[in-house]
Amino acid sequence: MLPWDLMPWDAAHRWFAKWRRDGTWDRIHDALRRQVRIGAGRDPEPSAAVIDVQSIKTSEGGEARGFGAGKRTAGRKRHVIVDTMGLLVVAVTSASVQDRAGGRTVLARLATDFRTVSLVWADGGYANSVDSTLLSWARDALGIIVEIVKRTDDVKGFKVLPRRWVVERSFGWLVRNRRLARDYERLTATSEAMIKVAMIQPMLVRLAGQPARWSHEAHRRTARSKTVEDLITV
Repeated sequence: MLPWDLMPWDAAHRWFAKWRRDGTWDRIHDALRRQVRIGAGRDPEPSAAVIDVQSIKTSEGGEARGFGAGKRTAGRKRHVIVDTMGLLVVAVTSASVQDRAGGRTVLARLATDFRTVSLVWADGGYANSVDSTLLSWARDALGIIVEIVKRTDDVKGFKVLPRRWVVERSFGWLVRNRRLARDYERLTATSEAMIKVAMIQPMLVRLAGQPARWSHEAHRRTARSKTVEDLITV
């Protein structure tokens, strides 16, 4: 059942699509991210970030759908770059797109939108003995140093790697949203906007001083001390 206070779906989608096209979701997300960083005692804009990719299954139909041989997933990939507080850049592609190719897309966007970032940590999938051109391209064309964080050969099983746990946490936040458990969107631009919207929630919760274990039911029972208008100026 839909929440009782949800507007008609066609009106909600119309406004969502309008905000996607005119950049409102991007401005809300970036304004909140800056406030979260300031509240944590950091500079408003980051100087370093982490890049990674997530393979996700899709529903039938829609653009940019393919098969990823590495994860053996039919669907799409979410190429993301995050700072310590939240999402910076996202690009959704077919799962058949190589990580290094998707990495070029998001790194180019990062260099355009966040000129303060000069260092990006990545895993071994972005550079290996066969192809390490991404590193030199990012350095020469964008002025960004891509540093590969590798696990040691003597470690078996799962291990949290330095720096890269930040992006794994962001992926965890995303898949908590039912709409993002798989990619249901016809357009990749809509998928990217949905990811931005999902990252807005934890930042609002942090700025509003809510506990980490937040739920919609608790939200309905307790009036929040701050509104979106109090927190941001778009």
